[in-house]
Amino acid sequence: MAKRLATEYVNARLQLTADELDRFIRFVGAQNIRIRLRVIGCGSQEMELADEASGEEVSLRFELCGDRYVCELSCRLVHPQLTNAMRRAVAAFRGDAVVNRIYLGFTMTYYYKKGAVHKIVEHGRDGARIVFERRDTVGELESLYESRQVEMEIERIQDAIDELLDLRNQCTSQAEKQAVDERLRQLTRRLFILEAE
Repeated sequence: MAKRLATEYVNARLQLTADELDRFIRFVGAQNIRIRLRVIGCGSQEMELADEASGEEVSLRFELCGDRYVCELSCRLVHPQLTNAMRRAVAAFRGDAVVNRIYLGFTMTYYYKKGAVHKIVEHGRDGARIVFERRDTVGELESLYESRQVEMEIERIQDAIDELLDLRNQCTSQAEKQAVDERLRQLTRRLFILEAE
């Protein structure tokens, strides 16, 4: 297995309420990460997270914006203890981030949305390759449902055409036949449009 050289957080973003910020502090502390907390102007907070074993540190600044604390972060981490704590925190607190996991000869880029990985791209000597991409299942189901509605309308039009053809065979006057023919033209045109979709 390839050894990870470093992990880069690019444009990571967390938005937490005051209660969630307290839970965030307890969550990170439970992972053997030392936390130094400072309250700065306007109620904002600055946290320094440190892995005591390796000495690696990262500083997080949570700006108070309305009723939320917003942290935007870009950093490079090397040691696994702090790297894993940050990864777990982004997932647990539904953060958005682009994370580059750097290995010898290639980089894996993870795209997080609301704490879940939505896409993984491998960047190597041969270019970029999508390894994983979350599918939009709801969108696909909606599309399938819409396409089924078209099929149902086609069936209704075909039934109406059959009825009009039977009616045309029963017509006694030319005027009745012309009226049926006009309606058949309209339905045939609509059928042609639907089948083209």
